[in-house]
Amino acid sequence: MELKANPRTTREELLAGKMPAVAYNKEQNVSFTIDRKEFDKAFRAQGRTGIFDIVIEGGESFPALVKTVQMDARRRIPIHVDFTLVHYGEPLEVAVPVHITGKARGVINGGLVDIVVHNLQVIAPGPRRIPQELLIDVTRLNIGDHITAGQVKLPQGVTLASDPELMVISVLAPRMTEAEADAEDQAAQVAGLVAAGELTEEAAEAVLEGETSIEEAKAEVAGESSDAAEEEKTEDN
Repeated sequence: MELKANPRTTREELLAGKMPAVAYNKEQNVSFTIDRKEFDKAFRAQGRTGIFDIVIEGGESFPALVKTVQMDARRRIPIHVDFTLVHYGEPLEVAVPVHITGKARGVINGGLVDIVVHNLQVIAPGPRRIPQELLIDVTRLNIGDHITAGQVKLPQGVTLASDPELMVISVLAPRMTEAEADAEDQAAQVAGLVAAGELTEEAAEAVLEGETSIEEAKAEVAGESSDAAEEEKTEDN
């Protein structure tokens, strides 16, 4: 996408609607101004993976990728842009957005698809061969399944720069409600009390079914134990 620019020195005052920008690589550094609204519209359309053909009035033109955008925190508008100068036909490493398609089997069963890595580092053979996105089909994923970077299908000529074992997509188990979490905690506590001999199996079942509380069940078991001990003492006498 072509982006018209004007040459600029650091002491030059900005015209209304313009903002400063710089494009650089290891060999050169170019300062210029661009139209804020024109850039904002173009950047929203193509993001960091789209090539900007920057044409400086009365001077040179060159292809570049957006590296960083400085935003006005209050007005949420761009106020400065750093571009990376690139060369056609030369490989370059870029971060490409990860998106998903399809409905995972795990989601049908109540799970949740988690995009662990939102941008994957790849090496494109040239600026015009940079994929706009990496689309991953999650249809066959069940709860507990995942997709690593090495399993992501890349366009022809594009290679992976990230660790192949890096987890990119995961299908998580359903999240428990607060009531379910409380019930699980109670079940664990009851099991511990049974193992310690403080609750009988019958009392534990009554607690889990909501017929009595843990405190009441423990008191009842303690009372029964005390009565049994008294009876045994009486018989001995």
